Amino acid sequence: MSKFLTVLFVLSFLVFQVKAQQEVMFTQYMFNPMALNPAYAGSHEAISFTGLAREQWVGLEGAPRTQTFSVHSPTSNDKVALGFGLVNDQLGVTRQTTMNLNYAYRIRFPEGGTLSFGLRSSLTNYVAEFSKLRVRQVNDVNFTNNDVNKLLVNFGTGLYYYTDYYYFGLAIPRLLTNKLSDNEASFAREQRHYYLRAGLVFPLTDGLKLKPHFLLKATEGSPLELDINANLLIKEVLWFGLSYRTGDSFDALTEIQLTDQLRIGYSYDFYTVTDLREVQSGSHEITINYRLKYAKHKVITPRYF
Repeated sequence: MSKFLTVLFVLSFLVFQVKAQQEVMFTQYMFNPMALNPAYAGSHEAISFTGLAREQWVGLEGAPRTQTFSVHSPTSNDKVALGFGLVNDQLGVTRQTTMNLNYAYRIRFPEGGTLSFGLRSSLTNYVAEFSKLRVRQVNDVNFTNNDVNKLLVNFGTGLYYYTDYYYFGLAIPRLLTNKLSDNEASFAREQRHYYLRAGLVFPLTDGLKLKPHFLLKATEGSPLELDINANLLIKEVLWFGLSYRTGDSFDALTEIQLTDQLRIGYSYDFYTVTDLREVQSGSHEITINYRLKYAKHKVITPRYF
C-alpha cells in the first residue's frame, strides 16, 4: 500500500465515519493528564505549566502531529482550582485547534485523599481542506467544494480522586456531538469519548519505586482501547517505563526531574502492531513541566501523579 493510499484510508476513517476516535492520543498521558480530565486542575499544589509535542508515524506523509500547552493552579479558595489549555492536532488536511477552560472543585478528606470534580468549556476551530487532497479524478466536487472551517463550542466533565500514592479518574472531555460539516451529505460529528485511568506507586527497594497504571478509552460505536504502563522511579529523579496500547503499539518512555520544579519527558513508540509499521518509523513525544513555588511552600512535595 502506498503512502498516499494509507493516508487517504486513515483520513477516511477518522474524518468521515460517524463513530471514530477523535481525541488526541498521547503516550505520556500520565505526565499530561489535564489534557484529558479537567478535574486534574490544581493537583500539583502550585502553578504548573506543561508543554507537549508529538510526531506520530514519522516518515508517513500526512501523519498526525500534536502540540499542547496547559497551565493550572489552585486559587486563594483552597477548594477551587483553575486551568487553561491549548491543543493543536493535525492529520493530513484536517486540523483541530482547541482552547479549554477548566474548573475543579476539590474536597479534602482527613486521611489525606482529595476528590476533585471538574468542568470544562472548550472552543474548537475545525478545518478540513479537502481541496488539497491529490485525487485520481481531477476536479472531483466531493473534495474541491467541501472544505470545512467551523467553530465548535463544547463542554466536558471529569472526576479525579488522588492521594500521595494512588489515584483514579473518569472523564468525558466532550459532551456535545457537534456536526463537523454543514454539508447535508456528511454525517461526521464530534463523538463522546470516555476515559478511565488509575495508578499507584509503591517502593520496591530503598531508592526504587514502581508506578503501574492504565488508561481505558471508550468511544461510542468503536472498540475499547487500553493503555497499560509501568514506570520505575530511581532515587526520586529518573523514570523509566514501558507501555502497550492495544491494537496499536509498544512504547518506551523516560522522564527526569532536573530540579525541584522542572521535569522533562520523552517517549518513543518503537513497534507498531498494525501494517502501518511498513511505512513509518515510530512516534516521538516530548513533554516539559515547570512548577512555580508558592511563598508558603519552600519545597514542593514530590508528586507522583
